[in-house]
Amino acid sequence: MIKASVYIICKNEEKHIKRVLESVKDFDEIILVDSGSTDNTLEIAKDYTKNIYHQDWIGFAKQKEYARSLCSNEWVLNLDADEELTTELKNEIIKTINENKIDGLNIKISSLYLEKFNNEKSKFNRRIRFFRKSLGYYPEKLVHESIVVNGKIKKAKSFIYDYGTIDLKTHLDKINAYSSLRAEEKFEKNKKSSLLKLLFVFPLAFFKSYIIKRSFLNGTRGFIASMNNSFYAYLKEAKFNGEGVLHPLS
Repeated sequence: MIKASVYIICKNEEKHIKRVLESVKDFDEIILVDSGSTDNTLEIAKDYTKNIYHQDWIGFAKQKEYARSLCSNEWVLNLDADEELTTELKNEIIKTINENKIDGLNIKISSLYLEKFNNEKSKFNRRIRFFRKSLGYYPEKLVHESIVVNGKIKKAKSFIYDYGTIDLKTHLDKINAYSSLRAEEKFEKNKKSSLLKLLFVFPLAFFKSYIIKRSFLNGTRGFIASMNNSFYAYLKEAKFNGEGVLHPLS
């Protein structure tokens, strides 16, 4: 048994929840915080943990902060309901606990996109997902929440697999929803957009995604993903007008 807690937030994830829970079934504690599933998510989860809690949706960061607070172990691992812990990363986690020299792991996220995972030579997004509970907290953000850990962090060699953006419809739905949340964040912080940003945000985002992050190594999938990611960057600005007024969210 791995002496660490796993915490997961979820809602209507019956397609994915068994995969992620199966990948962490040998951890000491699994905390699941559900925000109102109406499918079979909770019935599936009951086969893996008794620690199932309900919390009405309060935003990504606050929801994860609540789940983290319920963990009883010194070490905690955060996974999304549509992710999977790899065996290689599990071994790195065990080694980290046993050596007790660092305070967290910054982990690569490999996403399944249009039926394939990305080329291993492309650049991956990294997130701190495994860390000492007492040293981490979530700053308030509506979307793209990330833990802040006041301690020594090491880059992990292995991956978390992400199955949450498997097709174009799912990707475009997330782009629309998340760009609205990011626009709302900017509005609340009194930030402003401009014509200059609208002109250059798309090509700059495409260059970053396709060239710097080496998405070109993923062939047609990489081009499509880079175009969509650039559209997301554009939408965050386009949902403002010139005076920084938030357009209605859809």
